[in-house]
Amino acid sequence: MAVTISDVARAAGVSKGAVSYALNGQAGVSEDTRRRILSTAAALGWTPSLRARSLSSSKAYALGLVVARDPKLLGSDPFFPTFIAGIETTLADRGYSLVLTVATKPGAEEASYRRLAHEGRVDGVILSDMRTDDSRIALLLELGLAAVTLNRPNTLSPFPAVCMDDTEGISQAVQHLVDLGHTRIAHVGGSQHYIHGLSRRNAWANTLDLNGLHHDLFIEADFGALEGVAATADLLARTNPPTAIVYANDIMATAGQAYAQQHGLRIPDDLSITGYDNTEYAQYLNPALTSIGSDPLLWGSAAAQVLLNQLEGTHDGDDVVLPAPGLITRGSTAAPQGRSTPGSS
Repeated sequence: MAVTISDVARAAGVSKGAVSYALNGQAGVSEDTRRRILSTAAALGWTPSLRARSLSSSKAYALGLVVARDPKLLGSDPFFPTFIAGIETTLADRGYSLVLTVATKPGAEEASYRRLAHEGRVDGVILSDMRTDDSRIALLLELGLAAVTLNRPNTLSPFPAVCMDDTEGISQAVQHLVDLGHTRIAHVGGSQHYIHGLSRRNAWANTLDLNGLHHDLFIEADFGALEGVAATADLLARTNPPTAIVYANDIMATAGQAYAQQHGLRIPDDLSITGYDNTEYAQYLNPALTSIGSDPLLWGSAAAQVLLNQLEGTHDGDDVVLPAPGLITRGSTAAPQGRSTPGSS
């Protein structure tokens, strides 16, 4: 049975009017009361009544995607264009469009969600790059927007999630390198503010732990090529550098591979490299890149489908779990052979 405003009011010990004010971002309740109501609503699994909302505003027939990343990184990373193509494929079949917003300045992301809701430009939003203690969940409850999240956040959320486990592929990559004989395996990961950045690091560290190896070679980067190069340079300049590096995406792996080759290292004899996403160009590098085969097209399509079903009242509320990405081995990984440049392994 769906949770109602009355249920939230009873659990929070306030009136239905106070709940309405809090959930719609209106004046009339104190900030402490508003926070208590929003927390109670999330804990109970309350979701906005989309049918009631349609009575007071016209249907937009559009979904929103707000991306808070540097536009330069978005332009160079094949993940987002492919993910957006997956969304668009589903929306086109259902007569909807996508409203894409890139928010880079402080406060721009929250302002974007508020504008989309208050102007009635979208019927719901897709939340990507889930963060630790993600404040967007409470914000969307306040705004009364429907949503779907990419993977389950680590805070209470009433919204359905489309999940794709990114830890199994990383664990496979590390174990593959251990089985080849590597003992100094580094990880160049994404921002630890993102849940996927943290989960990939944990998968790397846990697999090394299981094999009795140290996990002291970690560098946090931004998923972009420049920081991929900088992280690789840092690792290779160390007294006891790694013989293998596991990167959190193909962009950083490609940049790292190029840097190592430019500085006289042979891939994979002197340094093994793995990426993540299995972008189309990965198979054409020299040597071809060992990577983890995620499917952003499927993820985008599934996320749009779940959100549309939610808007139309046909989604059962359960999370959708997609197949976990697996390791695709190519020429960039092999048993360590010793370095051709100064430095020991």
